[in-house]
Amino acid sequence: MDAMGKVHDILEERGRQGALLADFDRMVVEAASHYLGDEENSIGFLYSGWCQAALPHRRLANEAGWQIESERMALVVEPGMRPTASGRPEAVGVPYGSRARLIMIYLQSEAIRTQSREIVLGRSLREWLTKMGIPVGGKSLKDVRDQCERISRCRLSLTVRHGSRVGLSNQNVVDTAMFVDGDQPGQGSLFTETARLSEGFYDQLRRHPVPLQDAAIRAIANNSMALDVYAWLAYRLHSLDKARPISWKAGKTQFGAGYGRMDHYKNNFRPILALALAVYPDARVEEDERGAGLLLYPSKPPVPSRAIALTSRSPQ
Repeated sequence: MDAMGKVHDILEERGRQGALLADFDRMVVEAASHYLGDEENSIGFLYSGWCQAALPHRRLANEAGWQIESERMALVVEPGMRPTASGRPEAVGVPYGSRARLIMIYLQSEAIRTQSREIVLGRSLREWLTKMGIPVGGKSLKDVRDQCERISRCRLSLTVRHGSRVGLSNQNVVDTAMFVDGDQPGQGSLFTETARLSEGFYDQLRRHPVPLQDAAIRAIANNSMALDVYAWLAYRLHSLDKARPISWKAGKTQFGAGYGRMDHYKNNFRPILALALAVYPDARVEEDERGAGLLLYPSKPPVPSRAIALTSRSPQ
């Protein structure tokens, strides 16, 4: 993966066409180009637990729960229920995909920026999603509304391991439901004007926020696994004091729940990693020469400490 550092150099020296002629993957070139050309310096935040164990990428059966594990934690997401006219509640399904991730990043970024559990919704959420390249209209509006309801109703169980100690946290993401209005004449607003993060979720976020660059998120906003890998690297690399090997088996447990065979996972993960590295130029990641997995090296964080301090104490 050391070639990834070169794509940014080539883009700056020869432009997008020069990088394509240098035989870089088009998706990587486009992501790196959008990232480098993005002049907005805004910052997002994500709880460190979500950087290690994320949501499913594809829709599951509405009644199905979700479990994923990483080195230090295991996440279980239970689908919530909603009432029906028949008198029997029905499961709404767990949140999934890139839309759910973007909504989660918005909620957590706003909470850190304003230092409040109360998150403004309505036009603020729609404008932020539009900035991320997700115009909220038509099918996209339906998708966002669906993910908002799934996030509102689901319940999380997070098991964290520190050596021989094990901690367990059970919580909702929010205390009040989120519904996205359609902005259509006569339809009326289905929006709760604010959402309130649950106290447990907010406390964890405040203690362990991981800063992310909005420009990076924007450049890979439609790829849920690339978002996960970027967040993981943002959390992991700057805390290292020496090279750290990550086996393919460990990587598959964390990122490859949908792959039965290891070779399928590796073949699909490599281009996803390249995409994440395209929006994190300072990340130093290589494949192990013996083919055992990846080597992570100490790297600069994607967001400088000074920028984080300014963002977290300057609500707008």
